[in-house]
Amino acid sequence: VWDIVRGLCTLTLSHPQVWDIVRGLCTLTLSHPQVWDIVRGQCTLTLSSHTQGVTSIRWSGDDLIYSASQDRTIKVWRPSDGVLCRTLQGHGHWVNSMALSTDYATRIGAWDPALQGKTQSHDALTVYNKYKGVGEEFMVSGSDDFTLFLWHPAKSNKPVCRMTGHQQLINQVMFSPNGRKIASASFDKSVKVWDGKSGKFVATLRGHVRAVYQISWSADCKLLVSGSSDSTVKIWCMRTFTLLQDLPGHADEVYTVDWSPCGTKVVSGGKDKVLKIWRV
Repeated sequence: VWDIVRGLCTLTLSHPQVWDIVRGLCTLTLSHPQVWDIVRGQCTLTLSSHTQGVTSIRWSGDDLIYSASQDRTIKVWRPSDGVLCRTLQGHGHWVNSMALSTDYATRIGAWDPALQGKTQSHDALTVYNKYKGVGEEFMVSGSDDFTLFLWHPAKSNKPVCRMTGHQQLINQVMFSPNGRKIASASFDKSVKVWDGKSGKFVATLRGHVRAVYQISWSADCKLLVSGSSDSTVKIWCMRTFTLLQDLPGHADEVYTVDWSPCGTKVVSGGKDKVLKIWRV
């Protein structure tokens, strides 16, 4: 946990657990993908149907849980009672990543960066419905089979479309905050952009010379950041789909990147064991 004003580490968490960051104490250790009551520290549900490891989980604003797995399926669960609603099939290999068109809304919750302050908690649903728009939320999934699928997971187990074009496995998929675009990062050294409603191909972003591991959208959807095995972070203009800024500085592979909700900073981390914060 970092104080980004002073650039100092304020707390080190040594294991992937649930922590009280004020006291620096571990409050809960999660060893399996389950549903937990983090106040009481109790597992309330265990959802078991996958036959291989779970790779990605999303909790929808419609109160459904989506889980992707190495068994090539995505499962839709009802967390209130643990019922398996449906199984989404289509991928020919591991499902590595999935994203919802409402991810940005559920991430910021009742916080709206445009207001420069926190709104009331009851406004969270209004924010979610604003980003969801009319109709069901979309899901996109990316796989080791080099393909993406677009889904309406809350109501159908049939994909909206199958999206092809990558030449190697897909590491990450991500909707833009407004849900209108999808970006996908791949081992084929490229980032591809797709239409968020139809799944149609829009553009390919080329510039990295090795695998692209992660991507992240700016809050206003105008920029995209990517981190790569080539040790660079790149900023892309999503109006012209061109490279806007190259950010060298890491000494080794860049594993992860993220954009601050306010849209003015990017953070990156990688094999060189450091985090870098960039003002863009």
